[in-house]
Amino acid sequence: MTDLTRAQWQKAARSGTGNGGCVEVAGNLPGVTAIRDSKRPEDGAHVVDRAAFAAFLADVKAGRYDG
Repeated sequence: MTDLTRAQWQKAARSGTGNGGCVEVAGNLPGVTAIRDSKRPEDGAHVVDRAAFAAFLADVKAGRYDG
């Protein structure tokens, strides 16, 4: 399990833009990125490999998940 006590959470740029989503990301942890719902931080976080998260973001920016 990854220790998140030193995580520095930042709200995602598009959170709260009327879509109801409130995502926070911690990118200051070695080798991983943590993602959580800012409205329910007590529910924990998803922790993924930094390279995998970067690939996901590239796919999002490229429109891969657009409906």
